[in-house]
Amino acid sequence: SGLFVVGPESASAHPGPVCYRKGGPLAITDANLCLGRILPEYFPKIFGPSENEPLDKEGSIKAFEALTSEINDFDKSKVMTKEEVAMGYIAVANEAMCRPIRALTQGKGYDTSRHALACFGGAGGQHACAIARALGMSTVIVHKYAGILSAFGMALADVVHEEQVPAALKYSEESQAEISKTVKDLEDKCRIKLKSQGFIDSQIKLEPFLHMRYQGT
Repeated sequence: SGLFVVGPESASAHPGPVCYRKGGPLAITDANLCLGRILPEYFPKIFGPSENEPLDKEGSIKAFEALTSEINDFDKSKVMTKEEVAMGYIAVANEAMCRPIRALTQGKGYDTSRHALACFGGAGGQHACAIARALGMSTVIVHKYAGILSAFGMALADVVHEEQVPAALKYSEESQAEISKTVKDLEDKCRIKLKSQGFIDSQIKLEPFLHMRYQGT
């Protein structure tokens, strides 16, 4: 159809985008690199098979040149440059990020122009202003640790393991013993799983839940 599509799949860290030198696909990172919005000299030389090379800007540019040629061959009504193609994909990516924000704000009656946009992620700063502009927002908050916020959050988050089992029982005095035994078995399974990750009993908190329904529902 000639439409530009971005995601939802990610190039991930391995193999990563073309510029990571590991045979990955073209990604938004490549688009930003092609447009000069990422400066390779400010990145460590940790790319390539041996993880000792810089970002491959030339590789990204060549990949976009090939894609641009393919696009121009498909639609001959307008000749696009590789920069226009790269910017087009960035615009599509920005709109894809705007949609869930609109759903959570404007879709529920909140005026985005009265709020600030919090930016996080290694590439967040490359897109935050355009997204804020599209949403009518005038303030963007970029924390000094925005680039590692996800990793920081993972380090602070609780490790949770859940176990469950179906039980077609009526909650009554007669079923208490069986319910207690089932809960105990599930607790033991959770302890074993968490201990296998290095946790000790004093660090483990157990919270049993019963999913119940009214009779006849």
